[in-house]
Amino acid sequence: MKSYVFPGQGAQFVGMGKDLYDNSEESKNLFEKANEILGFKITDLMFSGTEEDLRQTKVTQPAIFLHSVILANSLGDNFKPDMVAGHSLGEFSALVANKTLSFEDGLVLVSKRALAMQKACEKEVSTMAAIIGLDDESVEKVCEGINEIVVPANYNSPGQLVISGSVKGIEIACEQLKEAGAKRALPLKVGGAFHSPLMESARIELADAINSTSFKNGICPIYQNVDAAAVTDPEKIKQNLISQLTSPVRWAQIMQNQISDGALIFIEVGPGTVLQGLVKKIDRSLETLSA
Repeated sequence: MKSYVFPGQGAQFVGMGKDLYDNSEESKNLFEKANEILGFKITDLMFSGTEEDLRQTKVTQPAIFLHSVILANSLGDNFKPDMVAGHSLGEFSALVANKTLSFEDGLVLVSKRALAMQKACEKEVSTMAAIIGLDDESVEKVCEGINEIVVPANYNSPGQLVISGSVKGIEIACEQLKEAGAKRALPLKVGGAFHSPLMESARIELADAINSTSFKNGICPIYQNVDAAAVTDPEKIKQNLISQLTSPVRWAQIMQNQISDGALIFIEVGPGTVLQGLVKKIDRSLETLSA
């Protein structure tokens, strides 16, 4: 069985999507439609902008979404997923690719999500850090004992967990986690504390937009970030998508559940190969490909 997986923020690069634009009329039309919907030429920033341009959340999220969704669309009849999943932002790409959301609605939601998250980041200075070489339970225990906002945010693979919270909370946690045996505790260059309670204002803002958007029955199940379970019910998908902003991304659990349900091939759709690397950390024998 095949799982198609869609990357999140951080996978962007200058020039992303230009080959699709140049070599396919259908892809070009979708990019131009995106420029209209967004009200600015995101293609200019994607194809020939600076890395700094692409690092702005309001640009990064729609750019990665567009690259992933238009790449999936370009596969035509070869796109035959038995299941899909997306890492954080990638969940929206996955939902468009599996026909739960329309291209237009997906892009509007991603744009609103990016702006809402940017606003939440500006309210309070906050950050994230990657903790390497320590088991999940130990990381969770240290986070619980700190008198600041600091929580597990991305369960990426066994021994790799990203934490999220206030700047002070992350500083304290990094020190304590190193003392607890973490091989490394690396502060990340991000705009804020994604997937933490500090995104609550963004969650509320996005909830209204998601609830007023039409979600259909997709062509295959999506394994969602919030609970790592296979979901097909549009209403359940909506609620999970809203909760996602303040809940951890359970990526390692998603991969393990997909493997248990028969996935043998993981195809990454979008920029980069980060998700293929995470699959290999769980089971080196699995086949991974770029779309």
